Amino acid sequence: MRRIKIIIAYDGTDFHGWQTQPGLPTIQGSLEDIVSGIEGEPVHVAGSGRTDAGVHALAQVAAFTLRNPIPLYNLRKAINRLLPPTVRILSLEETHPDFHPRYDAIAKTYEYRIHRAETLSPFEWRYTHHFPYPLNEQVFTALAPLLEGAHDFSAFAASDDSDHEAKSMVRTIFSSQARRTGDSLVYEVRGSGFLKHMVRNIVGVLLEAGKGNLCEADVRALLLVPRHGPRPRAATAPSRGLFLVSVEYAA
Repeated sequence: MRRIKIIIAYDGTDFHGWQTQPGLPTIQGSLEDIVSGIEGEPVHVAGSGRTDAGVHALAQVAAFTLRNPIPLYNLRKAINRLLPPTVRILSLEETHPDFHPRYDAIAKTYEYRIHRAETLSPFEWRYTHHFPYPLNEQVFTALAPLLEGAHDFSAFAASDDSDHEAKSMVRTIFSSQARRTGDSLVYEVRGSGFLKHMVRNIVGVLLEAGKGNLCEADVRALLLVPRHGPRPRAATAPSRGLFLVSVEYAA
């Protein structure tokens, strides 16, 4: 048996996220259909995490197990030929049999792009949140590092099917920074892991702060809210501005 690790890039606009859903186009579903056809039996493709509908990836990591002896070069070529043009395997390699792209990951980096100019090119609208309205970008940038450290991010998480399992909502953010690049305000966050809609909710909160609707104390308060009981909810930024940039593993 061969354990194959792959790195995938995709435009998430036309997909209902990573995770397989009956009757809906997903990244995982597309890959499993193709790899299962090559193997001649069902193959599970595990990902480093779920990306939501409309979210993109520059370097998502996944893995699957095959008996087929097909050379790696031919395997990548065969899969890419059958994938839609908005999804591409960038690289693949054989790895140890126990490798799991989610449980072995030590850090992930996401980037959120906000276009600030009055006019957005039609060739960019799928990949950025157009926000040409008044915004104090200095406040947005200054408050971004408040998210760094280990916190209970309950107030930044959307409801999830696994909520009944009462799993920990604590995540560690290694860096949380924003920068202006041309007409774009770019937010980048690197952490041990992320909850459902967590990055989009962080961006939503920072936008509200930049609009003057929240202050530093409000943002800090969101990090102190207990998991159970009533709690304020963060606004959710649109999915199209979000990119999974990289997934890191121990050497």
